[in-house]
Amino acid sequence: QVQLAESGGGLVQAGGSLRLSCVVSNGYIAFTTMAWFRQAPGKQRELVASITRDGTSTYQDFVKGRFTISRDNYNNMMYLQMNSLKPEDTAVYYCNNERIVWPWGRGTQVTVSS
Repeated sequence: QVQLAESGGGLVQAGGSLRLSCVVSNGYIAFTTMAWFRQAPGKQRELVASITRDGTSTYQDFVKGRFTISRDNYNNMMYLQMNSLKPEDTAVYYCNNERIVWPWGRGTQVTVSS
C-alpha cells in the first residue's frame, strides 16, 4: 500500500519561510500529477498547488507568488517552498496524487504567528 509522509512544518512568524517535504513509499510518482493540500481548523481540506509529471505547476490564488512546488521523480519526493507566510496559512499540510487515489498521510502542521 502506498504511504505518504509529510515533514518540514513548524511554528514561524508572519513573513517567514518553511520548506515542506513529501516522501511517497510503495508507489511511483513519476507518471502522475502530484499536489499539496491543506486543512485549517474548522475548514475543509483544500488544494494548494499541483505539479504535473513534466514539472508544470499550478497554484491557488491565495498562495500564488509566495509558494513554489517542486518534485524529484527519481527519489519519489515532492516539496513545497513557502515564503512570505501569513497567519491564514496556518493549517495541516498534506501531499497526495492530484486525484487523491492514495491514503492520506498524517500531514505536517504549519503554524504562522502574527
